[in-house]
This record gives sequence, C-alpha cells and structure tokens, in this order.
Amino acid sequence: MTRLIAALLIVLSLVAPAGAERLVSQLSNDTVEITSSFDGERMTFFGTIAPDAGSDEKFVEGPFHVVVVVLGPTQDRVARQMTHNFGIWLNTDQVKFDNFPSYFHVLSSGRLTDITDVTTLTTNYILPEAHTLVGNGDDWWKAAVFGRQLVRLMSEQGLFGIQENGVNFLSDNFYSARLTLPSNAPPGPYLALTYVFKDGAIIARKSEGFAVRKIGFERFIALSAVQTPLAYGIICVILALFTGWLGGVIFKR
Repeated sequence: MTRLIAALLIVLSLVAPAGAERLVSQLSNDTVEITSSFDGERMTFFGTIAPDAGSDEKFVEGPFHVVVVVLGPTQDRVARQMTHNFGIWLNTDQVKFDNFPSYFHVLSSGRLTDITDVTTLTTNYILPEAHTLVGNGDDWWKAAVFGRQLVRLMSEQGLFGIQENGVNFLSDNFYSARLTLPSNAPPGPYLALTYVFKDGAIIARKSEGFAVRKIGFERFIALSAVQTPLAYGIICVILALFTGWLGGVIFKR
C-alpha cells in the first residue's frame, strides 16, 4: 500500500465522525485482472446508511448525499513547462508532486459544491486539485498553475474525472454507483473512499481496497522489465532487428 493511501487511512481513523449513522458498503469485486484483451472493467459500489451500533434508533433520516472517491496507486510526478526558443522546444521550468495519484475519479449524488463547501472538499482530498497542493518548493502559486495543467492532462487521458450524477439512491438510505475503469488503468493497489454527507457535514465514511493486476504474458513482460532490465532491453533490440529484417525480406519479394 502506498504512503498516501496509508496516510489517508490513518486520518480516517482519527477523524471518524461520532454521529448516529454508520455506513455499510461493499464492492462488486476486489480484483481486476489485466490481460491482452483488457478493454476496461465496470465496478459497482453499493451500500446502506444505517443507525450506529448500539443506537436505539431503528432507522435513520435523511436526506443524505454520498460521494465515492477512487484513488489509484501513487507516484512522484513532474509537470514541465515547454517553451519555444530559437526554433526549438525546451523544458524551461518544472514542479514535482510527491505521492500523486495515477488514477482519481469522483462519483457523487449531486453537485459537489451543493453537497458541502470547498474547504471540506479540499481538506478531504475530494477535489482533484487538492492533490496538487503538495508540490515541493516554496512557490505555491507556480505549483497551483502546474498542478491545474497536470490534472487537465490526466483528465484528457481518462485517468482523472468527476461524475456528479454517478451515485443513485435506490431508497432513502440505499445507494449504488458504477465506475468503468479505463483500459489504461495503472496496475497496483486502489482505494475507494465513501463519504456520507448530511446538511453539508460528513456523518459517516468508509474505505475499501481493491487491486488491479496484470496476469499471464503481460505480467511476465512487466516483471522482466523491472527485475532484469538489461536482458529485457537486449531482447527488445533483437526482436526489433529481426522484425525489420523479416519485413524487408517479405516486401522485397
């Protein structure tokens, strides 16, 4: 489990709300397997809002809002600025972001700004821009500008997104949400964070993990590139040369 996910779990355990409601939730599957024919995977998040354990109440009263945040494996990322100098494009500036999620998607039962205030959304890392606030360096303005562009690029790749109608209530306290992981979903540990809001405040939350992993030949290739990079590189060069030679022989005929 990555450092950011571990930190989030610690924060959740320390600041768990002490309301009269609790969240009972579940995922449709806890493992997504990537094969050569993988073109995405649909996942379902569902749950119910029930009275807290030991409560005398038999049911809870809403209205409620639910927000599901899906985080992929984190990594250090560098956002660079390219400028055109004397006919050549050069990297002239950059900002490094530590523990930046490689996948981030939000599903909610309404407009986020209607559910709660921006401060709550930011401090709980529900907004994608909140993850850019951890950029290294003292120039927070530059980090904000570079971070906004990084989020835009990740969104264009289908790795970041917000669906403000992605959670549907099937009854007053039972919800369901569907998310389709893209074909380019990074392998690794994922975390689904579910928040229940009432009158703008978080009254219950829960975190659940699942894994996206490669199997078969794709797993062999990935492990070879990491564990034996020299042999992997040599084999790739030999295959490229052989393919080029074979193509020349075929088209020559």
